[in-house]
Amino acid sequence: MIVPPSGTRIWIAAGITDMRRGFDGLAALVQTQLQTDPFSGQIFVFRGRRGDRIKVLWWDGDGLCLFAKRLEHGKFVWPQVTHGSVALTAAQLSMLLEGIDWRRTVRTAPNRAA
Repeated sequence: MIVPPSGTRIWIAAGITDMRRGFDGLAALVQTQLQTDPFSGQIFVFRGRRGDRIKVLWWDGDGLCLFAKRLEHGKFVWPQVTHGSVALTAAQLSMLLEGIDWRRTVRTAPNRAA
């Protein structure tokens, strides 16, 4: 995936999205359901009903970018909420795109020198 600038906010659109939607349809969802400007430079992630497909919408300053991914095995882990949005970090987005459960990541304890 193309790396967005640091500090870019990333949002999961909770619930299920019709994956037939393209640039305009997803931008309209961002405006109407998330009450946010799709041209703000933030990243918006949408998941289909079956859970094996996602689309990512992002304004890079020159135009809207639409990234789509389908997992051949497994499903993308999605929050339980059915409306609104959930904020992610760039690391969580990376895990989500790899099909990893981004909700249960555990940081290992630092190694202490004796």
